[in-house]
Amino acid sequence: MTRPIFKYTVAPSLPKELERLRELADNLLWVWDHEILALFMRLDPDLWEASQHNPVLMLGRIKQERLHDAARDEAFLAQLDRMWERFTTYMDNPVTWYKKVHPPSDGPTIAYFSAEFGLTECLPIYSGGLGMLAGDHLKSASDLGVPLIGVGILYQQGYFRQYLNADGWQQERYPENNFYTMPLTLERDPDGKPITISVEYPGRSIVAQIWRVQVGRVSLYLLDTNIPPNSQEDQDITDQLYGGDKEMRVKQEIMLGIGGCRALHALGKRVAVCHMNEGHSAFLQLERCRRLMKEYHLSFAEAREVTTAGSVFTTHTPVPAGNDYFIPELMDKYFSDYYKELGLARKEFLGLGRQNPNDENESFCMTIMALRMSCYSNGVSKLHGTVSRKMWQNVWPAIPVDEVPVVSITNGVHAPSWISRDMAGLYDRYLGPTWRENPGEAELWGRVHQIPDEELWLTHERRRERLVAFARSRLRSQLESRGIPHSEVALADEILNPNALTIGFSRRFATYKRASLILRNPERLKSILTSKERPVQILFAGKAHPLDTPGKEIIRQIIHFERLPEVRRRMVFIEDYDMVVARYLVQGVDVWLNTPRRPLEASGTSGMKATLNGAINLSILDGWWDEAYEINTGWAIGRGEDYNDENYQDDVESNALYDLLEKEIIPLFYQRSADDLPRAWISRMKTAMRAICPRFNTNRMVREYTEKSYLPAYNRYIHFRSDEMQRAKELAAWKATLRDQWSSIKILNVKAQTIRRKAEQDERIETLDLEHVIGDPLKVGDPLQVTATLDLGKLTSADVTVELYQGVLDANESISEPQIISMKPTESKRGGVVEFTTTLSSEKSGRHGYTVRVLPRHSELDQPLRHGLILWA
Repeated sequence: MTRPIFKYTVAPSLPKELERLRELADNLLWVWDHEILALFMRLDPDLWEASQHNPVLMLGRIKQERLHDAARDEAFLAQLDRMWERFTTYMDNPVTWYKKVHPPSDGPTIAYFSAEFGLTECLPIYSGGLGMLAGDHLKSASDLGVPLIGVGILYQQGYFRQYLNADGWQQERYPENNFYTMPLTLERDPDGKPITISVEYPGRSIVAQIWRVQVGRVSLYLLDTNIPPNSQEDQDITDQLYGGDKEMRVKQEIMLGIGGCRALHALGKRVAVCHMNEGHSAFLQLERCRRLMKEYHLSFAEAREVTTAGSVFTTHTPVPAGNDYFIPELMDKYFSDYYKELGLARKEFLGLGRQNPNDENESFCMTIMALRMSCYSNGVSKLHGTVSRKMWQNVWPAIPVDEVPVVSITNGVHAPSWISRDMAGLYDRYLGPTWRENPGEAELWGRVHQIPDEELWLTHERRRERLVAFARSRLRSQLESRGIPHSEVALADEILNPNALTIGFSRRFATYKRASLILRNPERLKSILTSKERPVQILFAGKAHPLDTPGKEIIRQIIHFERLPEVRRRMVFIEDYDMVVARYLVQGVDVWLNTPRRPLEASGTSGMKATLNGAINLSILDGWWDEAYEINTGWAIGRGEDYNDENYQDDVESNALYDLLEKEIIPLFYQRSADDLPRAWISRMKTAMRAICPRFNTNRMVREYTEKSYLPAYNRYIHFRSDEMQRAKELAAWKATLRDQWSSIKILNVKAQTIRRKAEQDERIETLDLEHVIGDPLKVGDPLQVTATLDLGKLTSADVTVELYQGVLDANESISEPQIISMKPTESKRGGVVEFTTTLSSEKSGRHGYTVRVLPRHSELDQPLRHGLILWA
């Protein structure tokens, strides 16, 4: 290999009439604007496909004479003018949602950190759902005008490319990305030199340069260590997404979190709110504290208050093992100097990421640190919020699980990115063009019922035909690459039926997603697939992690089944799952199948994309489908039951799946009217679209983040930074005192009294202690006065909130659906002894109970429960 002594970049030579193509290519708006995308396709459709839908690469490879022809083509130039006007109108729009609802001010700027971003197939820095969500988040932030920037890593090899050997076993390859032929811009200083940052690692500093991806109005900044100042080992840090061992993961997450913060600083970006999409970037919280301490001479406790105020965290993983844990020795290796810089002892530092900060053997968890140091934390569906509160309850061990400070903001998808051009045209005609700008408008989606059944079905059938053609082409390439004889390769043109009921299943091949559930009874499945009168076909796609042997075994099982002579024309596994494959599938299938083991699917979004294109969901009631399912919008496998025996669960749910296919889905699809239209099926398509599309999109999701998290966090962050951060200093000092004194608080006595008439005809009343009337139940509406006597020690009644926690008792004698009532201080006695009281009346009959609890109180405290200090009677 011959190395150059000098490197330079050659840009395509565009005629001046076409110069605008360069800026259009460098902004990913073309990813979700079909009209701008069509402009590039018009230049050279074959090269568009060969370049993997990369207009930058395409412009660099296209023949110069073709460019000169286009520069003289009046029709092409007219289209270019229209697209330029369309582009500038979008970019300069002064009336975005954010500007209308939240008039411009000096802020906020939100930085959205993620380990992966799925924006387009020609920028392969994503692996699956987390990246797809991050990409859609940026696109919707752009559409809405939210002042957000993204931060991530630019991987030299990205996630692996998949191929299967002759036995159907997954193999991996890692092609190198050429950043100079991608829609990327290297950030440079005024002298033209690349802007770089450095991050301290054991014994050396590692340098990273910064690339920018323009996503409509939003900028995404990506860090790259694959540059000469670094050793080969350090250059490899940004090689692979989710590659390597635990130590490589620590290195990458240091670069993402700490390096990402330093990159923003180097670029002059002064962000107020940092949103961590999963825990990979949580080290950013430490870096924000360190910079505040250095610039404003704060203690760590003071800097932590400011940092926490401006931190938002989203957790995606519904099982503890799926979160990043690092052993103490690994943390020592990479953070021993950082401990000192933050002014923390080792135990204090590691305690930030431990459920029990006093357990010296517990590993450091990125999710726990993110939860502890964020003002707002959320799961990604209603069910996942419930699962997350249970999973992380031990971070706040004395707090009832329902009050664990993790809320829910359900995921969505960016509709224009996933709707086929054919379906988008249909929406333009019958919903109106505003569906692109405001896909969360329920009334607008009600118009889907105005779409003629004939047009909707014709459009859907056209997409199914294109899916079949695509699957045949990909299968042919797969077979050729495996060295399969030509006679067998030719059979690829005979697989699948463009008119048959088509089921799609594509996602990461983790075992809990149970891709092989539908294969559990092979004979029954064969019977379903091989029916001559009502044929059914299934398309699979997905990757298993390189180290996930059970996941790879599921893929091999599917490949072996699809090779059976009787089903080989009815089942196809499409290799190398990526955004291209995903689009063809969600835009072309009739039924979208999802079979996770409940409740291990945090959200899932592929089914949302399928619905946008007219497919109907068939899924376990997990993730988003648990809250989206209605009787006329799709089919539910089971009713959300929980099982202890997984083998039994698989038997029950696979049989339920077969029953649904045989008794409901297949008959409905093939039930045709006199004009050969499946009108009942089309009605269900429309009902699903009307119910699901306005709710499960990232336009709605980003609005929720903005109004429930970003703006409240921004206001709190600015509040704490004002007056030389005096409020943060005072709150930190108060918390230190509170923690020292909390153990001295004692609940001395709790008593309850009721007021009732002496006799039914007697107007006189008497006050009775509750214990004296147990044998004579209270009546609904009877007042009950509860008094708690507390010894607060050196604290005062202003430092605490005392609450009555009462409600109906369940079968386990626990308070269910509690009512929480604040108690007021009424009398101060000797020393720090104070009485608190309140009055309530029960509105329901039955068995009731109450207790009393004490929480910290301060005017600057946002969520008292988040701090973990609580005392129960």
